[in-house]
Amino acid sequence: MDFRIADTFTDSLARLTGEEQKLVKTTAFDLQMNPMNPGMQLHRIEQSKDKHFWSARVSRDLRLIIHRTEASFLLCYAAHHDRAYRWAERRKLEVHPTTGAAQWVEIRERIEEIIVPSMPLPAGASTGTVPSPKRALFADRPDSELLAYGVPADWLTDVRSITDENELLSLADHLPSEAAEALLELATGGRPAFAMAAVTGASPFDHPDAQRRFRVMHDVEELERALDFPWDKWTIFLHPAQRQWVERSYSGPARIAGSAGTGKTIVALHRAVFLARSQPDNRVLLTTFSDTLAHALHDKLRRLISNQPRLAERLEVLSLNAIGQRLYQAQVGPARVASEDVLRELMQSAWDECAAKLNGMKFSPSFLFSEWEEMVDAWQLDRRESYRDIKRLGRKTRLSESQRAALWQVFEHMQRKLADRGLQTWAGLFTQLASAQSRRVAAGQAPAFDHVVVDEAQDLSVAQLRFLSALAGGAPNGLFFAGDLGQRIFQQPFSWKSLGVDVRGRSRTLHINYRTSHQIRIQADRLLGSEVSDVDGNSEERTGTVSVFNGPTPIIRLFKNEDQETHTVANWLRARISEGLPVRDMAVFVRADAQMDRARAATELAGIAYTVLDGRLTALTAMPGMAPDELNIATMHLAKGLEFRAVAVMACDDEVLPLQERIESIADKADLEEVYNTERHLLYVACTRARDWLLVTSVEPGSEFLQDLQDVRLAT
Repeated sequence: MDFRIADTFTDSLARLTGEEQKLVKTTAFDLQMNPMNPGMQLHRIEQSKDKHFWSARVSRDLRLIIHRTEASFLLCYAAHHDRAYRWAERRKLEVHPTTGAAQWVEIRERIEEIIVPSMPLPAGASTGTVPSPKRALFADRPDSELLAYGVPADWLTDVRSITDENELLSLADHLPSEAAEALLELATGGRPAFAMAAVTGASPFDHPDAQRRFRVMHDVEELERALDFPWDKWTIFLHPAQRQWVERSYSGPARIAGSAGTGKTIVALHRAVFLARSQPDNRVLLTTFSDTLAHALHDKLRRLISNQPRLAERLEVLSLNAIGQRLYQAQVGPARVASEDVLRELMQSAWDECAAKLNGMKFSPSFLFSEWEEMVDAWQLDRRESYRDIKRLGRKTRLSESQRAALWQVFEHMQRKLADRGLQTWAGLFTQLASAQSRRVAAGQAPAFDHVVVDEAQDLSVAQLRFLSALAGGAPNGLFFAGDLGQRIFQQPFSWKSLGVDVRGRSRTLHINYRTSHQIRIQADRLLGSEVSDVDGNSEERTGTVSVFNGPTPIIRLFKNEDQETHTVANWLRARISEGLPVRDMAVFVRADAQMDRARAATELAGIAYTVLDGRLTALTAMPGMAPDELNIATMHLAKGLEFRAVAVMACDDEVLPLQERIESIADKADLEEVYNTERHLLYVACTRARDWLLVTSVEPGSEFLQDLQDVRLAT
C-alpha cells in the first residue's frame, strides 16, 4: 500500500496553530507506521459521495481526513470537526477520463452558488438599461478540447457558461489546477498545451499533473520533512511546466525567465539537485549575486534535501563573491578587495590631482564614480583607446572623444593608486579568476565545478558573468540561469553574448504564477511594460502570465500625515491576525533605512513583536519550531527572494520613490530613465512578495509610481 500526502493536506496544516500542527503530525506519523491501527479511531464518512473518505480523530475537535483504498492511503485534509467533514462531503477523488490523472473533483451539486462580483455600469448608463447578452468565453471549444485540458466532465456546463474574467476567476477556485491554468491562458489569448495523455498501465498518481498534488512518502524522515514546512509545497510538489525545464538537457547556457512568483528560484533549486543526482561524479554550484540571497537559497536547499547528506556533499550554495574569494585564494593568491568607501576616497583624490588638467570640465563626484564602476572597472579597461571605443550601454550621458580622453587621466590615476596600495576591486578579482579558469582548462585540469546554477541572474555583474563563462560556459548543461529582467535593481544592462554566454534558443519564460494572487499580480504588473528585452534581443513576454488563485484587492492609500498612515497600517496588521494569520507570515517593507522608524512605529502600535531582517535573514532560516513568531521588517532591497502571506509597503512618498538622493546624483537628465526604471523595479519587487494581502501606503503627495498601480485616493 502506497502512503501519500496531498497538497490540500499541507495547505490545511499551515492554517492550524503550532500546537494543533504538532497533534496532526503525530497522528500522521502513527498512521504511516500502521495505517490499519485500530487505536486510530478511523470512521467512514457516510455523508460523502466518495465512500473511500475516512476520518481519524486527532483530538477532541481536530480531525484528519483520509482517502483509503486497497492500494493507497492518502492524507487529504486536517481541520476542526465540522470544517473537515464539509471538505470531504464536497469532494471526490477521480481519474480523469481523458488525461488519466488522479484529481480532486468538487461535487457540483453541493456548490449552491458561485458568487461573481458585480461589474460597474459603464459611464452614462442607467440602471434601467437592459445590457446585451455577453458571449461565453469558451462557446466555440468542443468538449474534447476542454477535457484534454483536464476539465472534469461534471464541470463542462459551468465552464461553457463563463462570460467574463470575474466569472472565470471565481470558477477557477473550484477546478483542478491544470484545468484552471489552461482556461486562464486561453482567456488571455494564450495557447495552452493539452495535458499529457496517460501512459497505459501507469498509476493515475504517476501522471505529471497528479504529481503536483499527490506524492508518495517512502519513510518517516520524508514525511517529517514534508510536514516541517507545510507552506513550502514546492519541496514536495513540482509543477509539470517547471519539471520539464528542470530535467532537460541543454547543449549550452540556458535561462529560465518569468515575472515574480512564477517559480524561477524553485526551478533553479530543483535543477541543481537534479544535476547532482543524475551526475553522481560531478560537482554543482548553486549561486546568486548576494550573500543575503545565498543564505535564503541554502535554507531552501536544506529543506529540499535534508535527508540526503551524500547529495549535499557535491552541491554547494555560496554567493558569487564568496566562491570567487575562495577560488582566488586557492588558484591565484591572497586577495585584498577595496571597500566602496575606500574606492570613493581614492577617486576623489585622483580627481583632485587631475582637476587642473581637465580644462574646466565639470563632472559630479557621483557621475565620476559610477562611470568608473560601471564602465572602466566593470570591463577592466586598461588603455585609453579601450575606453574611447567602448559602447556605453546603459549610460545615457554622451561623452565626446575629448571628454573621454580627459576622464581617462583620472581613471589612470585611480588604477595606479589601487596598485600602490596592493588593492583590487571585485571586478578585477573575477577577471583574473576567469583567466585562471581558462588556463586550467587549457592545461587539461578538472574544473572546480562541472555545473553552475545561478538565481537572480538579472543582477549579475560583467566580471561575474565573465568568470562563470570561463568556469563552465563551454560544457553541455554547464550554466543554467534563472532571473527576471523586470526585477533588475543593481546592475546596468550589458551584452551577455559578448562575454560568451549566448542563451538564444535556450531561453524559456514561465507563465504560471502560483505564489501571488491574481489581484496582486495584475496591479503590480502595471509598474512594468508588457515585454522586457535584454541587450542581446532576448525578450520576456509578461502579458501571458496567469495567477491560479484569487485574493483580496490590494489596498493603496495616501494619507495627510504619518500619524494617519501609522494607525491605518497598525489596524490592517491587527485585522490579519484576527483572521488567524500567523505573525511570521507578515512583513513590512520600506525603501531605505531612513524610513525604518515608520515601519517600527506601525508594528509597535499594533502590539506585534517584530524582527528587523539583516543580510543573513537569520529570523527566516531557523529550524521548524525555532523560528520566532514575529513580524518581519526590512528594506525593499532585502525583499528579493522572500515571500509572505501579507505585506505592507510603507512610506512610498514623493522623493522616497524614486529616491531623491539618486535623482540629485544624476549628472545628465538622460540618465534619469535608468534611475526611474530601477526604482520601479524595486517597488515591484516589494509588492510581489505578497501572496494574499497587500497594503501600499504613503503620505501626500505620494510617489508618482502609485498612480501606475491604480487610481490612488486620499484616505480620510
